[in-house]
Amino acid sequence: MVDDLVTTRGDDVEAILEFLTRLVAQFQSPALAFLLGGMLLAALGSRLEIPDAIYKFLVFMLLMRIGLKGGMQISEANLGEMLLPMLFAVLIGCSIVLLGRITLARLPGVRGEDGIATAGLFGAVSGSTLAAAMVLLEVEGMEYEAWAPALYPFMDIPALILAIVLANLYLQRRAPATGTRLLAERQPVRLWPIVKDSLQGSALSALLLGLALGLLTEPASVYEDFYDPLFRGFLSVLMLVMGMEAYARLEELRRVAHWYALYAAVGPLLHGLLAFALGTIAHLVTGFSPGGVVLLAVMAASSSDISGPPTLRAAIPTANPSAYVGASTSVGTPVAIAIGIPLFLGLAEAVFGQF
Repeated sequence: MVDDLVTTRGDDVEAILEFLTRLVAQFQSPALAFLLGGMLLAALGSRLEIPDAIYKFLVFMLLMRIGLKGGMQISEANLGEMLLPMLFAVLIGCSIVLLGRITLARLPGVRGEDGIATAGLFGAVSGSTLAAAMVLLEVEGMEYEAWAPALYPFMDIPALILAIVLANLYLQRRAPATGTRLLAERQPVRLWPIVKDSLQGSALSALLLGLALGLLTEPASVYEDFYDPLFRGFLSVLMLVMGMEAYARLEELRRVAHWYALYAAVGPLLHGLLAFALGTIAHLVTGFSPGGVVLLAVMAASSSDISGPPTLRAAIPTANPSAYVGASTSVGTPVAIAIGIPLFLGLAEAVFGQF
């Protein structure tokens, strides 16, 4: 009995150490390191500036690369097998945004557009978190469909579009009446122009263009020789800019930081469990693999660190980047990687048995 107790405590200590190791490793990741570096520069009063034109070029390059890769993966997949998981991915991304709209965005002291933007970022997908999950699946010997990673645009893009639409609707309704017109006498908000404007925005246009080119053409050579090699370097500069901007607006976040911290700690796990449940349904109906279920859950638990911030910054300029970027990078991403991935792997083993 004593030996069992010692063994149990040893396992607990090992689990805690593994969690702390994952957490520290996440904060040492290049993307987060450059983000923190930008915040440090701003805190020290550095006059470093990245011209806006260069920032826009970086955003274009990054989103084109993401779109091209997603399109190429989708073009090689069996669309019949993808259909149900693809529909679930869309449903999950939109559900996360709607849940954030009716919870976080309505909490005391949280500005509506900040809450919606945060929900949009958590509804979108982190490529780095997804990559970490894929590596762990390979280590565990858990197989997944080759097209499963290509589900991320179907979760990512609808979530961002819905967040942008909801934020614009919120801002239109909140705007003060002009002249002698009363608020109640305003014309109803027209949804389609907002959706159209969102799709025509520079960030989403680049992402959708890359997706279409990857799906309908053969861009492998230009992707491998140009977009992919430059990806991480451009990403580091982008995160540096986001860090400086986030620190500049950090004072606003401090008044309501507790709500964002709570949402970022609990949200990823709830989102991932929702996706795991829907993925299990897809497994029962279509034979979607346990590894695919885990990847779907990880996508839902993640929060975008690449496509989301620049898209939201361009489309919802009044939203505070310190809110949605801070909640994602400081709490959400470590929770998704350090807790979420092991949790969903354990669930898969419990639900599906031996892989």
